[in-house]
Amino acid sequence: MEEIIFFDTTLRDGEQSPGASMTKDGKVKVAMQLEKLGVNVIEAGFPIASENDFESVKEIARTVTKSTVAGLARAKKVDIDRCGDAIKDAKKPRIHTFMSTSDIHLANQFGIDRETALKISIDAVKQAKNYCNDIEFSPMDATRTEKSYLYRVIESVIDAGATTVNIPDTVGYSTPVEFGQLIKGIKENVPNISQAIISVHCHNDLGLATANSLAAITNGARQVEGTINGIGERAGNASLEEIMMILKTRKDQMGEFKSNVNYTEIYNSSKIVESISGIMVQRNKAIVGKNAFSHESGIHQDGIIKHKSTYEIIDPRTIGIESELVLGKHSGKHAIEKRAKEIGFEIDENQMNCVFTSFKNYADNKKYVTDEELEKIIVQELGIKQNA
Repeated sequence: MEEIIFFDTTLRDGEQSPGASMTKDGKVKVAMQLEKLGVNVIEAGFPIASENDFESVKEIARTVTKSTVAGLARAKKVDIDRCGDAIKDAKKPRIHTFMSTSDIHLANQFGIDRETALKISIDAVKQAKNYCNDIEFSPMDATRTEKSYLYRVIESVIDAGATTVNIPDTVGYSTPVEFGQLIKGIKENVPNISQAIISVHCHNDLGLATANSLAAITNGARQVEGTINGIGERAGNASLEEIMMILKTRKDQMGEFKSNVNYTEIYNSSKIVESISGIMVQRNKAIVGKNAFSHESGIHQDGIIKHKSTYEIIDPRTIGIESELVLGKHSGKHAIEKRAKEIGFEIDENQMNCVFTSFKNYADNKKYVTDEELEKIIVQELGIKQNA
């Protein structure tokens, strides 16, 4: 059984979300939680970016013992030297270096030609190799790069010593079929590709980051990069928790893969990242959103009470939480009866009919009904008290 390597960039790309800057202590706390989650590689930061980033990466490298600790570096000597210094104390150090390869970037951002970019890429990998053996290279804007040139860059950096080649959809431009074909083409056209792991790093500008990552896995990628809660530049990155749970839930479609994931730590990881980054999780976010395992519709609540699989494809306990029946104007009798019993009321069918009518009238003007409000409705309607 092949393994999927989970590469978390919450502390680097995630922190580049506007307003998500984290303190050193906060970043160390997130890193420790990511290790607890079972993430294989933690991209701890961009050491050249600031003194805080350098010190954070250095401290994480000293603290983390099981996960690989990576630092990001542009294909520049000063960046790579700084990164090598930051990760030198890690038990499993990695340098991740990158250079743009699309003509759009080379012409408009760097003002250089393809041959110059290729040489810069090769030299960067060779320099990084002086600090550690685990080197990742990313051809930035790969999905808008001319394919024959992309194949040449990948082959060259592997020859130079790259052990992982990451294919980034830097601007979230690709679609699943297209991205899957790109990975397939790399496997078929890069002669030495078997000497490196293919990784993917997808952005969510068109809402396709998770789908593109899965298409890449189907076509041979074995490392997938993303962030907790999908935070990151612009519209964010692929959400690692989504990919983790899709691979677990849909083995019939995705195939069987090994991983180190401790699934019960997914929700804890989400809440810690939310707290430390200050980026709130939207209520309807897949897997970790507040509404992901909450049910208000009477039809759904009835199904959940009878058998959870009727409306839950994932057991929420798998990720470390419980499902919730939310009482509101859409709720049915079964849910109200169940909640009434849980808070200490035994109500027969006739009494329930009376309570249900009062509940509906009350709930019509409320977002949701609390336990205290339900108790008040029952007491006022029936004149009974809770069981001791």
